Amino acid sequence: MFLSVFDIFKVGVGPSSSHTMGPMLAAARFLDALRDGADRVPGSGAPARLEATLYGSLAFTGKGHATDRAVILGLLGFVPDTLDAEAAEHRLAALRETGRIDVPEVGALAFDADKGVVFDYGPALLGHANGMVMRAFDAASNLHLAETYYSIGGGFVLTERQMRTASLKGDDADVTRPWPFATAAEMLAMGAASGLSIAAMKRANETAGGHAGTHGSLDAGLDRLWSVMDACIDRGLATDGTLPGGLKVRRRARAIHEALLAERGNNLAQPHTVNDWLSVYAMAVNEENAAGGQVVTAPTNGAAGVVPAVIRYYRDHCVGATHQGIRDFLLTAAAVGGIIKTNASISGAEVGCQGEVGSAAAMAAAGLCAALGGTNAQVENAAEIALEHHLGMTCDPIRGLVQVPCIERNGLGAIKAVAAASLALRGDGVHVVPLDACIETMRQTGLDMSVKYKETSTGGLAVNLPEC
Repeated sequence: MFLSVFDIFKVGVGPSSSHTMGPMLAAARFLDALRDGADRVPGSGAPARLEATLYGSLAFTGKGHATDRAVILGLLGFVPDTLDAEAAEHRLAALRETGRIDVPEVGALAFDADKGVVFDYGPALLGHANGMVMRAFDAASNLHLAETYYSIGGGFVLTERQMRTASLKGDDADVTRPWPFATAAEMLAMGAASGLSIAAMKRANETAGGHAGTHGSLDAGLDRLWSVMDACIDRGLATDGTLPGGLKVRRRARAIHEALLAERGNNLAQPHTVNDWLSVYAMAVNEENAAGGQVVTAPTNGAAGVVPAVIRYYRDHCVGATHQGIRDFLLTAAAVGGIIKTNASISGAEVGCQGEVGSAAAMAAAGLCAALGGTNAQVENAAEIALEHHLGMTCDPIRGLVQVPCIERNGLGAIKAVAAASLALRGDGVHVVPLDACIETMRQTGLDMSVKYKETSTGGLAVNLPEC
């Protein structure tokens, strides 16, 4: 299985890659399945009506994540990376007036904007905690087509058939890769044998076959990813007000950033102020995500602030930072993220927040270590330190919103990532716990974790706020 840097890092919209982006993509793919017609129920008439049912974590926290809205937008033909917010609002308003979705090559289909997405609070589907079923019926209410989709984190979506066959197809998956590592041990062994850095091996894998998928040149694609991340930070630092959702969480990034700017050059500033810079960059991203803005999954929306914050820290605060260093950062981070995704999970609904902010911190630590000249062994050590100290972290968002504790948690994840990279650079890469063992521990811990703490908002902070 090959996971491209553009699989790990995807341009999308908030607030959640698994609960917003994934369901939107699933609904859009269901339209493709309708057009194809290959799996229609024999004897059924032409499709006339649509409905969707959400299960598991998608149901329990779907309202807070605007999952129903995302499904409807997908049925209207929108996808996360090209979503036009103004056009989406116009189409939603038209749907509420007409009760009809006009699907090219299929026709006009009835859909109730208020009741067409059903939240099923019973048992989750067997394949994954984030499951949904899309159905189309003919004019006589006979089933025309049904498909089960699983949103498995980071904007990845698999059908039930793909889940059974573990078919997670990466970008350009049919191309033979020169360095096909699936574990950290394989990555280190191949690096030692070739004399190449992790970033160089990842670059060779991405460009095998003469191109980098649909993203033009690899460097152009990497630069676009960083451009979107950087712009997201800037928007977050420039915007104040209150986040949507009813918690009345105030945006804080702008005020903190303005205070930090005012303190620059002040000899009385504390050395730990650098942590405030890291935190404010991450908080800016996650405030934008919570508001439904454009972000990059890194590897998820809920953890989208960690990697951009550490890259911004590298660019603006580290001696000797270069633009090529940012590219190497992204390539190295994607290599580590791909290993975690392949061998464990990046889904909060599956393994808790250790799989989201923990994975993001590991990726960011690896990327920073590489950008600062670390060896492959030091990079692997940095990733392991960062992930190890997120093991067991639960996912218990209050009211199902990606706000509390998620926004601050990204700031702390960024701080941990920099600390992990720094510790690794002080050593020679030799350490007790291999990254692969840490990833496997995260997987096992996620399996043992109560479902209350896996993005259902039925335990932890989500139920104890009145007592806090």
